[in-house]
Amino acid sequence: MARLRNARGSGVMGALGDIRVIEMGQLLAGPFCGQLLGDMGADVIKLEPPGKGDPMRLWGQGEEKVQWEVIARNKRSVTCNLRIPEGQALARKLIAKADVLVENFKPGTLEKWGLSPESLLEENPGLIIARMSGYGQDGPYSNRAGFGGIGEAMGGWRYIVGDPDRPPARMGISIGDTLCATYGTMGVLAALHHREKTGQGQVVDTALYEAVLQVMEGLVPEYDHNGFIRERSGSILPGIAPSNVYQCKDGHFMIGANKDEIFARLAQAMGQPELATDERYATHIARGRNQTDLDTLVNMWTNTLTVDEVEAAMIEHSIPAGRVYRAPDMIADPHFQAREAIIEVETEKHGSLKMQNAFPKLSATPSGVRRPAPSTPGQHNAEVFAELLGMGADEMAQLTQSAAI
Repeated sequence: MARLRNARGSGVMGALGDIRVIEMGQLLAGPFCGQLLGDMGADVIKLEPPGKGDPMRLWGQGEEKVQWEVIARNKRSVTCNLRIPEGQALARKLIAKADVLVENFKPGTLEKWGLSPESLLEENPGLIIARMSGYGQDGPYSNRAGFGGIGEAMGGWRYIVGDPDRPPARMGISIGDTLCATYGTMGVLAALHHREKTGQGQVVDTALYEAVLQVMEGLVPEYDHNGFIRERSGSILPGIAPSNVYQCKDGHFMIGANKDEIFARLAQAMGQPELATDERYATHIARGRNQTDLDTLVNMWTNTLTVDEVEAAMIEHSIPAGRVYRAPDMIADPHFQAREAIIEVETEKHGSLKMQNAFPKLSATPSGVRRPAPSTPGQHNAEVFAELLGMGADEMAQLTQSAAI
């Protein structure tokens, strides 16, 4: 398993190796955007409040909280008290040396601190300001507080997730935040391309609910044109069959055979080739109408076999299918290992720690993990303030005395 190095062992580390990012904000959306940019090679300098730092340091499951080690990798930490003038002045100096500012405060917060995008762009015309918030920077809801879960609810995700006879459910991760951060990253990359041509920076306005809305497929036009409202459907997509998780003798297995040709191969694998010409199942529309009955037939077959046996049959007949993985399954899987999808990072606080690698893969400028997450808030104060601002020990002592750092 790869250890804290660039995938494929290349000496080139990241397409954004010449980009400096100042990351403000806490918890997930802003920091995940910073993680993505850092994985692509950017020098990400994270501003943390003096003392406890980002609350993400205490997030995660299990006795020891290790989620921070993923979201803060490839970052340098400096402390900066943005709530006092001295800290705001320090932040302004750092931003003037940056290519990108990432923030996920409530709209109006930067302005309240004297750090409005207009004033920052006046000092640094090429600056790209990625703003992530619950509802966006304008509109009647813009001043409301927002978390990822609220964006998932308003964007349509929560209503359609879960079983039909139960209240709306959620995924076991903060998908609203990470979607918002991913779209924010896309916006930063597009803005960098524009700046390359014009020298002009700009603001990237990303709302949690709109990021969720983007992945809602045909949900809105289906209602607008057909009057159809999507409802919770459990483990299936209505009308897409067979595509479900099925019970085997010793576990569950996912099969996706909803295309006509693939379903015919599944029927062969099941030893029931006649199903492919049965009028109830011969076409996509017919299978959708008879989805429950068809799922029952497939489930009856998988119940007679082990997961290994079903997987072997799916591979033999070239049918999209896969095991339902948990973390230990991922770590042990030879394909994950061959692709270096999971790497080992030597962290300062927790020792060697397995985590997901950088993604996507770029052949010429591959992404990767260059440094572990900073173990303490302000770990890189002396390094960053000297490097970017030419600051010496006396100036840092003054900032410490004023509680700015």
